[in-house]
Amino acid sequence: MTTSWFQHQIGIVVFLGVLLLIALSNLWALRRLGDYPAPSHAPRVSVLIPARNEMEAIGPCLRSLLTQDYPDFEVLVLDDGSTDGTGAVLAKMEAQDERLRVLQGRSLPEGWLGKHWACWQLAEAAPGDLLLFTDADTHHSPGTLQAAMAAVEAEGADLLTGFVYQEVVSWGERLTIPVAFWCFFSFLPLGLAHRVRLPALSLTNGQMMLFRRQAYQTIGGHQAVRNNPVDDIALGQRVKAIGLRWRAVDAGEFISCRMYRSLQEALEGFSKNLFAVFDFRLLEYLFVWLWITLITWEPLAVLALKVIGVPLPQFARWPAALAVAEMLALWLITLHRLRFPRYLAFFYPISTLLFLSIAFRSLVWTATGWAAWKGRPLPRQRVRLI
Repeated sequence: MTTSWFQHQIGIVVFLGVLLLIALSNLWALRRLGDYPAPSHAPRVSVLIPARNEMEAIGPCLRSLLTQDYPDFEVLVLDDGSTDGTGAVLAKMEAQDERLRVLQGRSLPEGWLGKHWACWQLAEAAPGDLLLFTDADTHHSPGTLQAAMAAVEAEGADLLTGFVYQEVVSWGERLTIPVAFWCFFSFLPLGLAHRVRLPALSLTNGQMMLFRRQAYQTIGGHQAVRNNPVDDIALGQRVKAIGLRWRAVDAGEFISCRMYRSLQEALEGFSKNLFAVFDFRLLEYLFVWLWITLITWEPLAVLALKVIGVPLPQFARWPAALAVAEMLALWLITLHRLRFPRYLAFFYPISTLLFLSIAFRSLVWTATGWAAWKGRPLPRQRVRLI
C-alpha cells in the first residue's frame, strides 16, 4: 500500500464525513412547515399557476387549492397555449368558483422562456400582498396557505421556499429523483445558508415559492431571469444578493408532487436544466459529477475486489468500508427526512450512474441547442470554461 493512495482514501473518508455533518445539521435546520405558531394576520395571497398541457393534473391541483382554510386568497391560472383539454377543464372550474381566475397567455416575446413569461403575466395580474408560485402537478392539503403564512411571519421571510413530498412510483422515478435531493441535503448547510448573504448558498424550489410582493418586484421578478432555465434558483439567489431574507422549509406534510412519471420524463426533465444549475461552467460541472461518481464507486470497487481476492496492495480495506458506510448513512438520512422509501439507499450506486449519464446528456443538449420542454425549444446557451 503506497502512502499517496492511502491518503487519497482517507481524503474520501474525510470528505464524506463533512457531508455527513452537513446532512445531520440539516435535520435540525430544515424546519417543518407546520411547526410555526398561527399567524397574527391574514394578508391576501394570490396563488399563481402556469399551465401548459396539464389536462390530467390541473383539476386535482385546483381542487386542493380551492379547499384551503385560509380566509383571503384567490387562484390565478394562466393557460399557456395548451393544445390538449387543459382549457376546457379550466373553463368549467372557473365557472364553478369565483376565487379561480383563468388568464390566456399572450404571445411569447423574444428572449423569454415560456414558463417564465407565464409567471410574469400571472404576477402582473395578481392583486395579492403575497404571491405563491406553484406547479400544476402539485397537490395541497387544506392548511397549506395558513401554515405558509405562519412561516413567513415567524421567519420574517421575503421568499419562503418549500421542499415538497415527491411521489416516486415507477423505478425510473425512484432511481433518479432522490439523487437531486441527496445533493441538496448533503451539500447545502441550511443553518449557514439562512445566516449569510452568499447567493450560492441557496436552493429555491419552483414547486413552492412564496414571495412578499415588494420583494418580488424589488428583484425584478421573472423578467430579471427571463432566459435562465433555472428561474427558481436564480430568483432565490437574487433575493439573497440584495440582503433580503430567504428561507427554506420542509413542506412535505402539506404539498405533494409527482414531478415525472417515467424514466424518460425524468431524463428529459433533468437534462433540460442540470447544467444550468452550475451556470454553464464546464470545468466545475465535470469535476463535481466525476468526483461524486468516484466517491460512490471507488470504495465499492475496492471492497468487492478485496473480497474476491484480487491483490490491491495500493489500497486498504478499512477506509473503503468506512466510506461505503458513510455513503449509506448519508442516503438513509436524506431518504428518511424527505420521505422517500428508505430501501432506495441500497440502490445509490445505480442512481449515481444514471445521474452521471443525465449530467453528460444535459451538457450535450445545452451545447448543441437540442434542449426542449413542453414542445418548445430552449435557447442554446454559451458554455463557459470556468
